[in-house]
Amino acid sequence: MLNRHARLVVVTASAVGVALAASGALAGSAAARTTTHRNASASASGFAASQAVTAVSQEQPAHPTNANSGSVSTIDTTTDKVATIMAVGKYSRVAITDRPPHADAAPAVCASSRNPGLAATVSRDIIAALAGRTSTVAVAVADPGTGVTCGLRADRHFDSASVVKVTILAALLRQTQEQHRQLTHQEDQRAIAMITKSDNAAATALWRQLGRATVQHFLQLAGMSQTVLGSDGRWGLTQITGLDQLKLLSLLDNANTVLTDTSRGYVLNLMSRVVPGQRWGVPAGAPAGVRIQVKNGWMSRATHGWRINSIGSFAGPGRTYEIVVLTQDNASMAYGVTTVERVARAVHKDLNPG
Repeated sequence: MLNRHARLVVVTASAVGVALAASGALAGSAAARTTTHRNASASASGFAASQAVTAVSQEQPAHPTNANSGSVSTIDTTTDKVATIMAVGKYSRVAITDRPPHADAAPAVCASSRNPGLAATVSRDIIAALAGRTSTVAVAVADPGTGVTCGLRADRHFDSASVVKVTILAALLRQTQEQHRQLTHQEDQRAIAMITKSDNAAATALWRQLGRATVQHFLQLAGMSQTVLGSDGRWGLTQITGLDQLKLLSLLDNANTVLTDTSRGYVLNLMSRVVPGQRWGVPAGAPAGVRIQVKNGWMSRATHGWRINSIGSFAGPGRTYEIVVLTQDNASMAYGVTTVERVARAVHKDLNPG
């Protein structure tokens, strides 16, 4: 909280760009690559704000003899330089520094024209949930009931691990619709194993059966333009974003022209039957009485450590909302699960007060 005598100095992107350019930190138009916000709950709406570089304003209490102290920082994504403009009284000073590790941990951005106060609360609590965590995290939330949407790094790519299995199943069902047929017994059994037990062999068999073109066809119909399929049969290395995963969940939750109600119901039913040992992640903190539909993914690689991803849809009386949390740079699977669940608990608590 700011001291009532303190003033937050807000500097425009162009002003910071001039400072960076003068320091030699930027090439070309600095103003086009920098942006500032007044505080963590910036007024930008939806996911648009998460697709820009967000600068964290540093609010400092003023001393009686220094009532106009404050600073604002902005990040240049091309050079990884940080410009901090500090004001002391009527003077200002610009400092150019290297971007520290995890400096892109911009505040989560939540918005709602109907419930701006709730959006600010969810945003603040997501930030608090991630405080001190070393994971790199993307968060995407949509709650049509309250009008709240949230996005933190929602357009950043992550290895999918097993969450892509929902996409594989959706592509299979779209194929059966176009071929005017039902699932075969073998397809049904593989789909059940792939979703409820995260069976890799079943996923590989369906991936090979469908072929890359069929899955890509579904992605195009679903508007999942940010998703890049894994090559050479490596479905777990498909590059996904929080925004595209949210589109997929919305497609499953709402009537549309891509998947029939029967197809949507089939996927959601399997997601609701995931075995107990794999029901961690975004279900954490979900209120009693909601139907939980979840799919998780986990994988460790030499770079960026453990990938721990969780996507879920939560259906209650007259209301359904979705949560996506994607992570990497986790030291262990348990650490990543804790990171995901801290975010999930905060979101569920705020969206379901009382």
